[in-house]
Amino acid sequence: MPPLSILRLLLHGIGIRSIELPPEMQLNIILHIRLPRILAALLVGSALAMGGVAMQGLFRNPMASPDILGVSTGGSLGAVIAINTGLFALNMFFLPLLAMVGALLASGLIYLISSYKGRTSLLFVVLAGLAISSLFNGLISAILLFSQQYEVSQFIFWTMGGLEGRMWKHVLLPLPVLLPGMAVLFLFTRELNIFALGEESAHSLGMHVERTKKIILAITAVITGMAISISGPVGFVGLLIPHLFRMLIGPDHRLLLPVSAIGGALFLLTSDLIGRVLIPPFEIRVGIITAVLGSPYFLYLIIRYQRKGLRGFGYD
Repeated sequence: MPPLSILRLLLHGIGIRSIELPPEMQLNIILHIRLPRILAALLVGSALAMGGVAMQGLFRNPMASPDILGVSTGGSLGAVIAINTGLFALNMFFLPLLAMVGALLASGLIYLISSYKGRTSLLFVVLAGLAISSLFNGLISAILLFSQQYEVSQFIFWTMGGLEGRMWKHVLLPLPVLLPGMAVLFLFTRELNIFALGEESAHSLGMHVERTKKIILAITAVITGMAISISGPVGFVGLLIPHLFRMLIGPDHRLLLPVSAIGGALFLLTSDLIGRVLIPPFEIRVGIITAVLGSPYFLYLIIRYQRKGLRGFGYD
């Protein structure tokens, strides 16, 4: 696609009507193939990075993220139910709806298991996330065992995480829930900063700790479920991006949350571009690219905090 054609379309779109539009075929490619895919990458990357910031701040654990703790797996369970029952074929709305419900269920179970007498154990958060993720993966396998062949193929293809074939309906359908959820999360940057001081300090400052936890967890689950309903479960964005920017700009969530949102959007867009141009004419799905980039970093975090001891789980 010639850059001049894209420039002419953008100039025409901002109101410069004297600019001649590109040929109809190029116009359709830009408007109905390229632009929805770009916006999908920006939205999903931003939402997953924000979810990672929220979970790492909430649990004071740099290895927390929606995919590591099993929230994304809950969304995947909801998605496979929508596909298996035929609800997705009946109406596309059921996929993001059930993905959101599954993510909420996973986050709720993690909170219940890891909390005791009003206190949340950082170690049990990770253990509960692994247990819930294993349980939901087992349920997914059980459902697929009794599914039709085309349903199995459709879900396996979806679980790789990818943005190819994304159209305006895939982007616009979850948007009324996704954007308000992301906006509401910005209202809790002060609370996330207070959580970094510890739950006792948060209590002494007058915060309703357990209520705030539930709200932030619910918002994170909602935006995670909506995001993966667009792209499938794309891993490591919520782990890699927040931790990287925390090292660069510090732990203040008033700055960390918006910067991570932008960084996550650009990271996923770049990963998608790499997948398209790396081995032409083949396309590597974006979930594979992020896994290849994120897995070594996750191992690095484990080794680093293992050497620092359990105190390294905070933001010291």
